[in-house]
Amino acid sequence: MTTEQNASAFVWSAVRDTPARELFPGIRVRLLWSGDGGAKAAVLEMDPNTCWQGVDVHEPGPEEVFVVSGTFNDGYRDYPAGSFIHAPAGSSHIPQTTTGCTLFLFYPEG
Repeated sequence: MTTEQNASAFVWSAVRDTPARELFPGIRVRLLWSGDGGAKAAVLEMDPNTCWQGVDVHEPGPEEVFVVSGTFNDGYRDYPAGSFIHAPAGSSHIPQTTTGCTLFLFYPEG
């Protein structure tokens, strides 16, 4: 396969061009990619002083989180920009922030 053929198989999206869907007041998700078996990648934007309504349970698989900006809190501790969090399948937390934050989320199993 040539480099050009390989590059033509890439799927890409720009956050600014991806529609935001409000999950809760001040919390928006932008779906960047969906793949086989329910895998998906998204950006989550949380305004300052927002909190997930209820408990976020990771089913059917794990959640991978990279804090792009701000400070994210999972209900137990703060994670500043540059932090990576692996939440195994079946784990849970209550996403929240006082500063506001942007997260990159990856769900390898949906």
